[in-house]
Amino acid sequence: MKTLDRLRGGLIVSVQAWPGSPIDEPGILAAMARSAQRNGAAGVRMQSVENIRAARAQLDLPMIGIIKTEYPGFAPYITPSVKEVQALAACGVEIVAFDATPRPRPDGASVETLVEAIHDAGCVAMADCATVGDALCAQAAGAEMLATTLCGYTEETSGTPLPALALVAELAELDAFVVCEGGVARPERVSDAFDAGADAVVVGSAITNVDWLVREFASRAPKRPPTAQGTR
Repeated sequence: MKTLDRLRGGLIVSVQAWPGSPIDEPGILAAMARSAQRNGAAGVRMQSVENIRAARAQLDLPMIGIIKTEYPGFAPYITPSVKEVQALAACGVEIVAFDATPRPRPDGASVETLVEAIHDAGCVAMADCATVGDALCAQAAGAEMLATTLCGYTEETSGTPLPALALVAELAELDAFVVCEGGVARPERVSDAFDAGADAVVVGSAITNVDWLVREFASRAPKRPPTAQGTR
C-alpha cells in the first residue's frame, strides 16, 4: 500500500520532547512511538537521526522525519538544508518534512532544491507551510503533502488561531494531500480538522509532550510550580 494511502483518514502522532527533558532519550521516544502504533496511530513524526533510528526497527508505520537545527541568522529550523534531508533519508523514513516558507536558508537552497533532494532520496516530500502561498509554491515544486505546521509561527501569521482550520480548507481546494498540524489539543479538534478537509491530522504536545502537559495541569493547582522555560 502506498505511503499516503496508509495515512489517509488517520492520526499521525508527533513523538518529540523538549531539549533537556528527561524523556528526550531515543529509547524512551521509541517506546512512545511504539505505543502510538499500538493504539491506532496511522503514522508518526519524529525529530533527529538518533530518535528515528531507535524507533525505525520497532515500527510498521510510515515515519515522517525532521531535523531541527537552528542556524544563526536564518529563521527556518525544520530540515532547513539539503544536508538534513540526506541525513533523514539515510535513516529509512518514508517522508521528509521541511520548512516550506520562502525565508532564506543556510545553504541557499530553495523549496525546489529541497523537494528535488527529497525525491532523489526516494522519499515523499511534506511541506510545512504557514500560508496558502507557501503551499502553492511547494506544490509547484512537486511536494506531495501540504501541512499547516508553521501557520501561527511566522511573523506574517503570528496570532492565527490554531488549529488553522481556515488554511486547511484553502489547501483542501488544491490537488494535494493536506495535513492539519499545530494546535490540535483535544480529540474533537481532530474531527474538526477532517471536516475542514484534512487528509490526515498530526497531534503532538497533547499526546506526547509530558513536560508541557504537567505544566498545564500543575499551573491550575493551588501550589503552583516555579516558572520553567520551555522550548519549541
